[in-house]
Amino acid sequence: MNDKTVLITGCSSGIGLCCAEGLQARGYRVFATARKPEDVRMLKEKGFEVHRLDIADSTSIGEAVEAVLDATGGKLYGLFNNAGFGQPGAVEDLRREVIREQFETNVFGTLELTNRVLPVMRGQGEGRIIINSSILGFAAMPYRGAYNASKYALEGLADTLRLELVGSGVYVSLVEPGPISSRFRDNAYAMYLKNIEPETSCHREKYQDLEARLLKQGPAVPFTLGPEAVLKRVIHALEAKRPQARYYVTFPTYLFGYLKRVLPTSWMDELLRRVE
Repeated sequence: MNDKTVLITGCSSGIGLCCAEGLQARGYRVFATARKPEDVRMLKEKGFEVHRLDIADSTSIGEAVEAVLDATGGKLYGLFNNAGFGQPGAVEDLRREVIREQFETNVFGTLELTNRVLPVMRGQGEGRIIINSSILGFAAMPYRGAYNASKYALEGLADTLRLELVGSGVYVSLVEPGPISSRFRDNAYAMYLKNIEPETSCHREKYQDLEARLLKQGPAVPFTLGPEAVLKRVIHALEAKRPQARYYVTFPTYLFGYLKRVLPTSWMDELLRRVE
């Protein structure tokens, strides 16, 4: 029986829910979190130890961490930073407050939560920090500028933190999925409607294609995998004696990771420009 504890953010559906279920079945003591009250109730009904956590709210972060540590006697082995969302839109259509909202959740909240649990892990002499990044954390694609930027920022923070934690017993790993079946597109479409005005934009024709992609039923692109593919990497990051710094997930991530290393920038730009 595995008695190690793991805190997971963004467990309402998709990757977070799959990893919570998979790790609990593997014997971990899982603390599943979600932002919306209805998702918290759903997770409780599934038998998880649950706490409401809005990663964009410092008070919520503090309360959730305190509750988890109270329940575990001040111990925490793993943190899977999964919560986040994607804000579609051309860079020149992104207002300052829109970019700020993207970073509050995807970057600042993730960093604050990580920094709150690191002293616990340092004190234990062991711990695993796993950050769910994306293929868009190293390969920027058009009309995803806010999300691209947030994932690039996370990768920079994770790479630096990994260097600073050498010798502490705490390891940092990035998971970099390509297309994964989830509610990501539904949530992205809602943010698109909230913050982008396509009719007044010089990109309005491109936005028609963007809307079609976000509203498409079923897999949006080839090589889409289920969230179980991410779970497999999370398990390795938690259990390997020396976890990898990066875990690619899906064929497109491997492909673009290779092409970015070998192609001239202009060739890579042309390829990425054609990606839907």
